[in-house]
Amino acid sequence: MGIASTEPLPRGLPPRDTLRSRKQAATRLAIRRAAIELGLEHGYDNVTVDMICTACGVSARTFFNYFGSKEGVYTSPRKPLPGNAALTAFIEGGSAGVFTGLFDLIAGTFVEAESSLELFQARHRLIQQTPELLGKEKERISETEEIFVGYVMERFRHDGRTVQDTPDLEDEARMVVALVSGALRFALQKWAAGNFTDDRAHLVESASALIKRITSNEHWP
Repeated sequence: MGIASTEPLPRGLPPRDTLRSRKQAATRLAIRRAAIELGLEHGYDNVTVDMICTACGVSARTFFNYFGSKEGVYTSPRKPLPGNAALTAFIEGGSAGVFTGLFDLIAGTFVEAESSLELFQARHRLIQQTPELLGKEKERISETEEIFVGYVMERFRHDGRTVQDTPDLEDEARMVVALVSGALRFALQKWAAGNFTDDRAHLVESASALIKRITSNEHWP
């Protein structure tokens, strides 16, 4: 299986903040907001692209330029990947272990991501009640986790570890990503349970502290 060991790894670059990019972001947000409001009111299957375009005042051409399909406006936008400096710091290691290092890398990107909390809540409700969207959301998460497996494999290579010496090295990388994903889900569930009132940065900081306490006290076999 091999995207972890054969494909080039995508590295995040900070977007250029220009008037044009801000207008594009505002248009994208308006389209997504209209689509989610209509989905909650009428049900995903009953919403058409024309309905969305009418609600937010854009043309069908503009809609498809931004999202490509009706489904695309409801599924999660691709989360920004870590910047080159943060990714290099993770790969080169330092004092952080692979597990805590990857958690901090991904969680830091989550905290820095700009998003509308109100929209996040509404989209979350719609996806949970729409099996088709829930399935697509899980696919997107799986694709993103494959990227993280690649990051861990690159860290292992930097540490001098190879599949020749450790044949199940990729399984180890996947286990690290699975554990980190579980920790992030815990943080998100806690955020949702608190009605999204907690500060995201504080929530991630608390989860990171728990991880470090657990991994430092655990005696691994």
